[in-house]
Amino acid sequence: MSNTYQIFLISDSTGETLDRIFLSLKAQFQNIEYKVNSYSFTRTENQVLKILDIAKKEKNSIILYTIVDNNLAKFLANKSDEKKIPCFGVLGSLILSFSKLFNQKASHEPSGQHVLNEEYYDRIEAIQYTMNHDDGNLLNDIEKSDIILLGVSRTSKTPTSIYLANKGFKTANIPLVNQKSIPDILKKEPQNFCVIGLTTEAERLVDIRKNRMNSLKETKSQDYTDLEKIKKEVQDAKELFKKYSWPSIDVTRKSVEETAASIIKIHDIYISKQNG
Repeated sequence: MSNTYQIFLISDSTGETLDRIFLSLKAQFQNIEYKVNSYSFTRTENQVLKILDIAKKEKNSIILYTIVDNNLAKFLANKSDEKKIPCFGVLGSLILSFSKLFNQKASHEPSGQHVLNEEYYDRIEAIQYTMNHDDGNLLNDIEKSDIILLGVSRTSKTPTSIYLANKGFKTANIPLVNQKSIPDILKKEPQNFCVIGLTTEAERLVDIRKNRMNSLKETKSQDYTDLEKIKKEVQDAKELFKKYSWPSIDVTRKSVEETAASIIKIHDIYISKQNG
């Protein structure tokens, strides 16, 4: 364990931003052992000193921080330097660069991204809407959706919908069993809604469904995991998307984040056409 790096993530807020940044950073360096020590809501010099005392006692300590208070950030950097602990501010230079670019002073307010503004409440509303319209529920007001996802069972509709909701998109998802699964309003006015189909390789779908059934100890009909049946399901879904000229995304080798990014691009194009 002597070669394990002790990573101290110090934030003046929840630490969520720092966690994500380190996750991306860690992915760039293989075969290195890390132990992460997270400290959120660090807003006093006394808190900083206590953390540094702990870091000094460990071997291979490295500090990453997101602290927007200039004085506290300088205090942390100086004290780390005194103790000879590598210390890196993640947002400092970026905030300074943007301040110069915008010709405006930054607020340097901890948790500034969580201010309860209109955007925040819109996101909460989107999450509530999406949870209520999961798995084909409450289709009577489907027209209020920003995005409607269609797909056969286990094509990541729910996690993708929730991810989109956290981005502020009211998202409904509908499982495709047959054409009757689709609300009449979508079939009558297929281009008046941002409808996107999700599809995947049949072989991959077999594995996912089997794992799902095993984890929940379910005993569904064998058709649910039959390869030939699933191939037909997937093909029927593709033909349905083509019939109504709905764009589709193959999620086979995509993460939820990648799928969502593609969906947002399609939504942007849809909105542009609507406004054009």
